[in-house]
Amino acid sequence: MSSGEHNASGSMVGYLYQADWCLLELIRRGPDRPDLAISLELHDDVAWDEGGTPRELLQTKHHLNSNAGLGDKDKDLWKTVLVWINAGGPGDSHGPRLGLVSTSVAADDNAAGLLRPDERRNVDEAVRKLDKAAAESTNEVTKKAREKYLSLTPAQRGAFVERIFVLDGAPRISDVEAELRKALWNALPTDHEDMFMGLVWKWWHGVSLDMLQGRRSGITAAAARAEIAGIRNRFGDDDLPTTVELADVDTEGVLLAHENSPFVHQLRWVRCNSVNLRKAIIDYYRAVEQTVAWVDDDLIGLHELKRFEEELRDEWDRHFADMVEDLGENASDDDKIAVGKNLLRQLRDSTSVSVRAKYNDAFFARGKRHELADRGSVGWHPDFQALMENLMISTARQSQA
Repeated sequence: MSSGEHNASGSMVGYLYQADWCLLELIRRGPDRPDLAISLELHDDVAWDEGGTPRELLQTKHHLNSNAGLGDKDKDLWKTVLVWINAGGPGDSHGPRLGLVSTSVAADDNAAGLLRPDERRNVDEAVRKLDKAAAESTNEVTKKAREKYLSLTPAQRGAFVERIFVLDGAPRISDVEAELRKALWNALPTDHEDMFMGLVWKWWHGVSLDMLQGRRSGITAAAARAEIAGIRNRFGDDDLPTTVELADVDTEGVLLAHENSPFVHQLRWVRCNSVNLRKAIIDYYRAVEQTVAWVDDDLIGLHELKRFEEELRDEWDRHFADMVEDLGENASDDDKIAVGKNLLRQLRDSTSVSVRAKYNDAFFARGKRHELADRGSVGWHPDFQALMENLMISTARQSQA
């Protein structure tokens, strides 16, 4: 790997770590600050703010070397100092708390080690060490930061360093998942921990992307708590988690795979338009895949699915009987297509049958209706049974040819 590629991969890991650690920070410290919001790349790498005013700025540093970056003359330390000085008001004793989060571990007698938030904290000695390092170092990379630091008055330097807290020994990116599981221990649904954590991360990555792209400024600890509680509640006896999202579907591949499926022919027999035909195929695919995922994870029993299908078929049976009765014996082909299309629309939009009381993701019932249509258990055209028989005969002949 070239040095450029190495630097790029290191930067990518740094950005991923920043986002992942932000969630861990939110969950760990949220209970003590439910009304504060956490943000990414708004005020700093990570920040806590209140009503848009930053209360704590956090710089995150991810290293594979446990001792990298926290020496008195090290680049990471001084780059962080420069960021905070440039943020304005370094000598303001009432400014936001400044946190340096590093996977490295500082030596106890370094300035960074003396700025941990513990009983050994010694700001005066840390200032003395930083002053000495700033004056003696010849590192061109840190020159600008050191010069700006030394341009502050002694009182300003003291007030500035007083606000700095070094949070070293932070979990590496590979360890954040385990730490987050510990923090969420009380919320983990028994026997479904992996799926729950996957849904939490999926939600958080969406939030992170929104923050990084400026679509949202941050998220409060209370809002995060509500979101995670909502995910947890979907593992109850009256609800289910949706894990096969629309965004995860390879749309063109799925459409191609199912363009000649029986349920698609059923839709064409009532002249379903191309937009709704595509959506129906995606609903079918998601419903089938979601069923498999739930069964594999023991979230639902086959008896429940069978009962749900029976209820869907009973609903269809009543509507279909009414349709045929109202159609009359001398209906034209166009009349049959029209009433079939109307039946399809009625049941597509029906929410009267659900797999569980609180599960309301409409794609699943729509997709299961198409699954029943694929088997020939339900249909939309008044003559769907005869049409299905002809389709099966034609398919069999083609396979034998």
